Amino acid sequence: MAWETVIGLEIHAQLATKSKIFSAASTAYGAEANTQACEVDLGLPGVLPVLNQHAVRMAVKFGLAIDAEIAPYSIFARKNYFYPDLPKGYQISQFELPIVGIGHLDIDVDGESKRIGVTRAHLEEDAGKSLHEDFHGLTGIDLNRAGTPLLEIVSEPDMRSAKEAVAYMRKLHELVRYLGVCDGNMQEGSFRCDANVSVRPAGQTEFGTRAEIKNINSFKFVEKAINFEVERQIDVLESGGKVVQETRLYDANKDETRSMRSKEEANDYRYFPDPDLLPVHISDELKVEMQSEMPELPDAKKQRFMTQYDQDAESASILTSSRALADYYEAVVEQSGSEARLCSNWVSGDLLGALNKAGLDIEQSPVSAERLSGLLKRISDNTISGKIAKQVFDELWNSEASADDIIDAKGLKQITDSGAIEAIIDSIIANNPAQVEQYLGGKDKVFGFFVGQVMKETQGKANPGEVNKMLKEKLKR
Repeated sequence: MAWETVIGLEIHAQLATKSKIFSAASTAYGAEANTQACEVDLGLPGVLPVLNQHAVRMAVKFGLAIDAEIAPYSIFARKNYFYPDLPKGYQISQFELPIVGIGHLDIDVDGESKRIGVTRAHLEEDAGKSLHEDFHGLTGIDLNRAGTPLLEIVSEPDMRSAKEAVAYMRKLHELVRYLGVCDGNMQEGSFRCDANVSVRPAGQTEFGTRAEIKNINSFKFVEKAINFEVERQIDVLESGGKVVQETRLYDANKDETRSMRSKEEANDYRYFPDPDLLPVHISDELKVEMQSEMPELPDAKKQRFMTQYDQDAESASILTSSRALADYYEAVVEQSGSEARLCSNWVSGDLLGALNKAGLDIEQSPVSAERLSGLLKRISDNTISGKIAKQVFDELWNSEASADDIIDAKGLKQITDSGAIEAIIDSIIANNPAQVEQYLGGKDKVFGFFVGQVMKETQGKANPGEVNKMLKEKLKR
């Protein structure tokens, strides 16, 4: 039987505020356990939550970016459940009236565009964290994360493969970083995903029973978890069993999902409006203000790069994959005055290759846009060849010197004196009569031998264009 996969994702994006959503406690990552949880985060008697207006503004900004409905009136609710890292016994979230309503996000998979619906995005507080290591069979609780502001972004069940799910998650990750509402750090838990997965016979309109895979924090694991879960559910159904609605956990070491608990329904949480928080009213003026603060978004920037810088779709996608990288590239183009294509080749090729190898982000690059621009200027004005430029780049990466300083210190300038190059070519032709005869006899590949000899003799400093031109003149058939 042919099966169809149905996937919906719930993305939890930690908002980039300095303080928590209902208290003034810090959200800084890496503090000593339980040093950043105040009385409000712990839900001690007599304390009252106060809504962080910056979290509201960030939510509105995100909603505008996905062309979503912004609710003029929304409320917070108490989501009641007991877990050790939730000391209040409830989580403050939004249920019936979320701040962001129906929107959409467009993704590209295998060259085809697809629109994924966003059902809602609501504000809520994060819970603490359970720690299982180094406690000799016991569990420790760190409440520093309790109260950290989250935007939970819920998609429609519009994805039909793990590949589509990853493309959607990547696009969303790119967007929240462009907007500056989330740093997107998946290792620190700032951006994580719950995947709702089900299968149904091909052609059936009714959804199958879904399983929710919780807290996946990498693109690779999202793909692996979904693919495993799809195969598991198909095996269950084809062997005559029934898929159970449940919450599952992905084990990356075993590359499998395993059952955690039966899936709760909304009524299990006994939602009710939080009596300590006033309703949130979003004015038209606030929406206009947030719209005015909107940066150029990824899709628009990609199209502009294709037009303004004559980039193909793949190159434009790479260069606009992060706002910081796009800004870096444009700074290189402007400061170097070089061709946009030469700049893109170096930024997306040599620079990103070196960053990936070193495990660094563009913001951590040892080579600034200004220093790379200095190198590209010297390629463009033929001071150095592309081959020598690779050596200079390595020096730029490992030092703080400028390209000009490196070129001067190591004597790397190209030999552009046509008389000097001609003398070297004449000598090589005279010393290699057999190769001359082969070339004149029609063996074109031998031409590369002469080029190589000239470049060897000049230590790669001869202008390649000048060398080729002269050799062709000297070796006329």
